Amino acid sequence: MRLSFLEPRMSSLDRRQFLTAAGFGMTGALVTGPRSAWPDERAMARAATAGESFALLRREQARRRAELPAAAAGDRLPLTWYHAKVRQLKAAARQRGVTGGLFLTNRWNIIYATGLLHSTTERPFACFLPMDQDDACIWLHPYLDEQLVRSWWATDTHSYFDYHPAVGGDPYRGDVAAGPTVNLYRWWGETLATLGYGDRVIGVDSGSAAEIGVFPGQDDDARLDMMGAVDVPRPERPASGRFGTMAVALPKARFVDIYDILMRHRVVKDDAENRLTQRAMDYFSELHAFVRNYLLERGVGTLDWEVENAARLWGMHRIMQDVPNDGTPHQAVGIEVGVGCRTGRKTAYPHPNQVSWARIERGHALQFAGVVRVGGYGGEQYRSFLIAPWTDWQAKVWDAHTVTYFLQAERSAAGATCASVAKAVHDYQVAQGVQQLVYHRPGHGEGMEGHQPPYQALGDHTVMREGMHFSNEPGLYDADQGFGFNHSNNILVARAKGLQMGTAPCDREWCWLEL
Repeated sequence: MRLSFLEPRMSSLDRRQFLTAAGFGMTGALVTGPRSAWPDERAMARAATAGESFALLRREQARRRAELPAAAAGDRLPLTWYHAKVRQLKAAARQRGVTGGLFLTNRWNIIYATGLLHSTTERPFACFLPMDQDDACIWLHPYLDEQLVRSWWATDTHSYFDYHPAVGGDPYRGDVAAGPTVNLYRWWGETLATLGYGDRVIGVDSGSAAEIGVFPGQDDDARLDMMGAVDVPRPERPASGRFGTMAVALPKARFVDIYDILMRHRVVKDDAENRLTQRAMDYFSELHAFVRNYLLERGVGTLDWEVENAARLWGMHRIMQDVPNDGTPHQAVGIEVGVGCRTGRKTAYPHPNQVSWARIERGHALQFAGVVRVGGYGGEQYRSFLIAPWTDWQAKVWDAHTVTYFLQAERSAAGATCASVAKAVHDYQVAQGVQQLVYHRPGHGEGMEGHQPPYQALGDHTVMREGMHFSNEPGLYDADQGFGFNHSNNILVARAKGLQMGTAPCDREWCWLEL
């Protein structure tokens, strides 16, 4: 079922009420500074319901609706999806000789395989998916995550108090001892031995280079292709590192790396993942319409910081209208409205380190950018604006950038290589005489963690498959003239071409503004 694109409801936001509710008096308020820095609630209300931007958005969505996935009705993948995914992962691991189970320690691998959205710090967090038990999930985790783990998919749980734990130091049981330090990696092995897996082959996500799309045996490939041939890892006894320590407690066990198996699954999304991503991108498109209206409402002199925070507030309000949320675990998870706005000289740098605290002026380039996710899925959608009056050079650079934004998506078809997409984009940039403004590749793979392999870069020869996602950002930056442009979108690789899942228009009518 598609999301409705009727104008969202907008509650009245009153700064005085907010400050009072937050415990700040109007005298000596902790929130200080110019009133004009605070998002304007009246302008927000008008931006949500008035102006032309939502009409332009609906027109674009009507034009493109048939080619895009239907947005998911739910706000996260169901547990049954993860059960099925683990069976697929086990089948692939079995071909590698795994007989004990999959022992996952990377946060994103754990979330992908089990659906337990969680945060990590220095505290080791692992799950074990045994080969001899269908739909079983065993956790080895810090005690502070006890409620999250036990209330999700948990056949068995084993916890330690905190990092670094001590023998006999479990304050929640009334035991407070500053005893010998527990070696948690040895504890991993001891736990698996106790569970009866001490003489099995354990699959572990140990290959860190897999995170950047370099799999076993590919380190020296002349034409890197992460979906190409690999040197299949063989079961062995690790001699060092955390898995070496774990192996000490499992003297008859062997270990084999399965990280590449996880990554190959993660980078090719299925229909359910695409539909959930589309839901997030539909919300993000509405947020772009709101921001464009808000810019027209507030005009020159508005702080980019104000636009950024008005967008974040409105975007969360919009999403949470539709998502059940009573505060219990595993509900309303993986929701992110991570957006920013920058105007003027700050747009001239791909990764600026300046704070957003500049006023929008005539002649500025302005970028509204970020990531929106629902249930952990979503992606980028940026728009680069020109505020009248603009120079001929700004117009030329904006046009060149916008052509490559569409070109990159068009070329992102199944069967093409990442390098061929990058070459087409860079060839056009050079032909337009803007090569001195090129600072980065056109796009990276997009996943729950943000940047994900493969990369649409000249040296990445990965053959793209249907279901891969990429960022769509062939940016151009002129630090000397103090402006830059970087539209982006979430490209879904399809059979004939790449599909831009965000539907905020990207043309002069949308992006060239008179304020």
